[in-house]
Amino acid sequence: MSLDDLSAAVVAFSLLLYVMLDGTDLGVGIILPWFDDDDDRRRLVQSILPVWDANETWIVLTAGALLALFPAAYAQIFNAVYVPLFLMLFCLFARALALEYRGQTSSRAKRTLDVIFIIASLLTGFFQGCIAGLLVSGLPEGEAFGWLSWYPLLSGFGMVAIYGLLGCCWVRWRVQDRAGERATLLAWLFLVLALVLFVAIVLSLPDLWLHALATWPGKLLMAVVVVCWFSLLWSLTDSRPLLPLLLALTLMLSVAMMIMTGLYPWLIPDKLSLQDAAASPHSQQFLLTGIAIVMPLTLAYNTWAFWVFRGRVK
Repeated sequence: MSLDDLSAAVVAFSLLLYVMLDGTDLGVGIILPWFDDDDDRRRLVQSILPVWDANETWIVLTAGALLALFPAAYAQIFNAVYVPLFLMLFCLFARALALEYRGQTSSRAKRTLDVIFIIASLLTGFFQGCIAGLLVSGLPEGEAFGWLSWYPLLSGFGMVAIYGLLGCCWVRWRVQDRAGERATLLAWLFLVLALVLFVAIVLSLPDLWLHALATWPGKLLMAVVVVCWFSLLWSLTDSRPLLPLLLALTLMLSVAMMIMTGLYPWLIPDKLSLQDAAASPHSQQFLLTGIAIVMPLTLAYNTWAFWVFRGRVK
């Protein structure tokens, strides 16, 4: 593995952790409209309140690592996605506001904050999918609203669907009882929706997936994806509450890694490769040394937070 590949792996690792961890939190907000009871809503919010802010640390690490390790790619990417990126960051701020103040307000204000939480979670997932679709399909040059094309929008809806599935599986595990039963029913809906959108995304840009399938990691990852789809169908009827969440996370991780395999060695398809975008070797060595210290500490803190609040929410 070259130094450029190692740097790319560090950025990818941080990004994947963010998508899996904060994607679950966003999924809880996406499915909240299906829960009308105030106590159920309280428990759903309480299930993510202790961990959501730590989960967002990984998106900061991703942006910082991309800037430091691949400055040329950082410049081109953020120049093309600044509109959906700004909207996504604004939604993250609105979600944080709703989460932190929800437990300190009147019942009327709480309903308003719930609406903000729902909309902000939905749009954050949607804009993240749009940004991913832009990166995968190739960045438009000089088009502030190029993300309003077919493939980025389809990717946005696909991200919302998989986040909704993660949210359902999370609630099934952490809340259980009546809310967990409703989350299980919703999981079937989001599972089917995610599958339909996944097939549409693959058919809309088949070259990427064919390139991934031409390699042995791509073949292995596709096998994992297929197994996870069928296993999820079975696990939602099983009594073990944690199993569907683990399968859904594995599914999303495998799909994301397939996309990265299909893109390699490009950071921006047919425009900018890893080698062309990377910082100097001395800069990469210095930065990777610092990341080797910071990243394990962040991972340890995340793990500790999940362990402390691992119990069922009552």
